[in-house]
Amino acid sequence: MRISVFGLGYVGAVSLACLARDGHTVVGVDVDGNKLELLRGGRSPIVEEGIQELTASVVAAGRVEVTDDARAALRDTDLSFVCVGTPSSENGNQDLGAVLRLAAQLGEALKSKDAYHVIVLRSTVQPGTTEGRFLPLIEQHSGKRVGEGFGLCFQPEFLREASSIRDYDNPPFTIVGADSERSAEVLRALFGHLSCDFIRTSIRTAEAVKMTCNAFHALKITFANEIGRICQSVEVDSHEVMSLVCRDTRLNISPAYLRPGFAFGGSCLPKDLKALTYIARTHDVATPMLQSLIGSNRAHVDHALAQVLRLGRPAVGLVGLSFKPGTDDLRESPFVTLAKRLIGEGLPLLIYDPAVHLSSLMGANRRYIEQNIPHVASLMRGSLAEVVEPADVIVVGHLPKSEVGTLAELCRPEQTVIDLMNLPDRGRLASRYLGACW
Repeated sequence: MRISVFGLGYVGAVSLACLARDGHTVVGVDVDGNKLELLRGGRSPIVEEGIQELTASVVAAGRVEVTDDARAALRDTDLSFVCVGTPSSENGNQDLGAVLRLAAQLGEALKSKDAYHVIVLRSTVQPGTTEGRFLPLIEQHSGKRVGEGFGLCFQPEFLREASSIRDYDNPPFTIVGADSERSAEVLRALFGHLSCDFIRTSIRTAEAVKMTCNAFHALKITFANEIGRICQSVEVDSHEVMSLVCRDTRLNISPAYLRPGFAFGGSCLPKDLKALTYIARTHDVATPMLQSLIGSNRAHVDHALAQVLRLGRPAVGLVGLSFKPGTDDLRESPFVTLAKRLIGEGLPLLIYDPAVHLSSLMGANRRYIEQNIPHVASLMRGSLAEVVEPADVIVVGHLPKSEVGTLAELCRPEQTVIDLMNLPDRGRLASRYLGACW
């Protein structure tokens, strides 16, 4: 293919060299004359393992051209990658100046081009930016409509500095947010040979995946460092601890617990998290991330309560009381906390949980419920129908799969279901539907 790469910083320079190595003719575009001169001489404008040798070879092979003329670059290529910077503004927002200026230039260039051209934004941007700000400028300046005169994609990159060429060749996946299958197929032809899944999704999802991945990496680094400081303070080898933690690929390094849902609870997580942050405090170890987890968890309960209260003063049916399905453990259950908050707001409340039988609760479990909702027995009902039928709002914390169909049969159009568990087949519900955080 003939490909143009706009922006010859880190991502652009690596992309240019690797695309040319793979046999494509690449036109590099930048406003910085120094970068263009370096590349004309076979030198990369970035420092990276292997990049100088690779750049020299592809320039010598005649597969790389460079220019500061955006119009000519788009005119003479079939596909454009936009890799310009999106640095932070003083308030933390992204500075989109370079992206938006380029969008207008690309639009002007498209105006006089008859052939279908695919534009791929690779710069990291907030969800909604590609379609909400980048695309309108292209359409305005070109007089063309996306999907007709040109295609539009967002393709996040997952390159780490110091290993970018290896990462380019071995990505975890190729994610393409595309306006159409036609646009996605152009990128499939370019990257489909890589030994990873090629995933087409919406443009907004692709934008969100990139930012989420970076936040998750920052979270992991911060978590390991805070655990390291705690371990150091109690004379434990933190590297051995984290090495053993990472050997658990069932719960720790896995998709477990990484699904949006409701707050955590139970007899272990809150208790041990509080104990761990207590150890840190007693040893004068700052752990702001770990200490924020309980507050963040509480905010999730607040969010669910706010969803109910926005509906007025409804009668509420709460489905699920124990901290997770299939158990009667009520200790630190976020659903007990939610029930207590609903009662505190004066809302009529009925509760159904097939696993919770108050007469059989014992020990700490019984003491916990007596301290938090001493009159819970008067609120409990023995069937789903007894809770759903009188309710204006049904809050589904958890429900056995065998009763999901029953819920769909019982719900009425005038009711609202607030789903905290990600109900399967929710399209069957006749009622209005609200998700916990989706």
